[in-house]
Amino acid sequence: MIRKTVDITRRDFLKILVGGFSVSVLDTYGYLLRINEFPQSERLGRAFNKTEIKIKPDVNSQTVGVIYDDAVIPWLREVVGYHPYRYKQNFVETSQGYIWASDLQPVKNNPNTPQKTLMDTSLGAGMWVEVTVPWVDVVLENKPISPGFKNRTEAGIPIRLYFSQILWVDQIKTDSQGQVWYRLVERWGYGDIMWAVAEAFRPLSTDEVAPIHPDVPDKLVVINVEEKYQYLSCYEGNSEVFFCRISAGKKFKADGTPLGRSSTPTGKMLIWRKLVSTHMSGGTTGAGYDLPGIGWTILFTGDGVAIHSTFWHNNFGGELMSHGCVNAKPDDAKWIFRWTYPSVYFDPGDLYSKDADVSPTSIKVIDA
Repeated sequence: MIRKTVDITRRDFLKILVGGFSVSVLDTYGYLLRINEFPQSERLGRAFNKTEIKIKPDVNSQTVGVIYDDAVIPWLREVVGYHPYRYKQNFVETSQGYIWASDLQPVKNNPNTPQKTLMDTSLGAGMWVEVTVPWVDVVLENKPISPGFKNRTEAGIPIRLYFSQILWVDQIKTDSQGQVWYRLVERWGYGDIMWAVAEAFRPLSTDEVAPIHPDVPDKLVVINVEEKYQYLSCYEGNSEVFFCRISAGKKFKADGTPLGRSSTPTGKMLIWRKLVSTHMSGGTTGAGYDLPGIGWTILFTGDGVAIHSTFWHNNFGGELMSHGCVNAKPDDAKWIFRWTYPSVYFDPGDLYSKDADVSPTSIKVIDA
């Protein structure tokens, strides 16, 4: 059963924007930002856009329903079906029918007990947190700065964070109703400051950011960006220790001009910076992107190409999807981040390879 939408209306959202953040404003309108009542299921799927529900796992079969952006439905199981001209043939079985798996983000609904205190770190009191519900709306403390936040605010559209995004909490407040709120910032972003209900976020522990196999000297990441393959492998010497499907750069420029190859550069490169979370934006009007809270980012070219966590599509190994970066599932990106050199720790969550005492891991990108 698809949940009933209880999203913020445009009028109420504008009231919050005009009021700005304060405990008194949240006392009045804060209930609109509570976590939604998502379906009760161990696995859920969030729709990226308008998506048809089919009677069979076949894109040509009868359409029995439609869901729209950010609708959340139970994810019963994944099956192989038929979708012509696509490399991925997987469909998700739901209680209402079948949806092509690439149109759904695998999510869970795991609210958390709010923290009341913050850790002392080298950059002040704070903690890294991860969104653990399908999505949560936020309210800005300041005027929107990033292009994406400006566009949504001007259109009266709520600003929303999604499952697996990672941000930094630097303040905690409790309103008169006893609701705990986190102030969310991006250490490496435009400077937007957000408030959201604390239950939507899980604090990361120092152990889960700690390096994997930190004493192995000979590490290599191999990425194949050929559209029909699209995989990433991690090697220790001649032994493959990790493998995952990825989505690499598209073969067309923003204006539609063909490149004849993936826009992810090929060759052998070195990791030059790693960040637990960052803000990525670029492109042109109508073909650009503006994405906060991108977790587990590994930069390996000077113009910003990186391996990173991806929450805006589920087409790994299916199609070339990015503007040049290597998109990975959140858990895969996290493992690669922890395994590669230089090792980055919870505090401060960012490191340039030039400042590390070990050689950075090589990234070898092939297109064959």
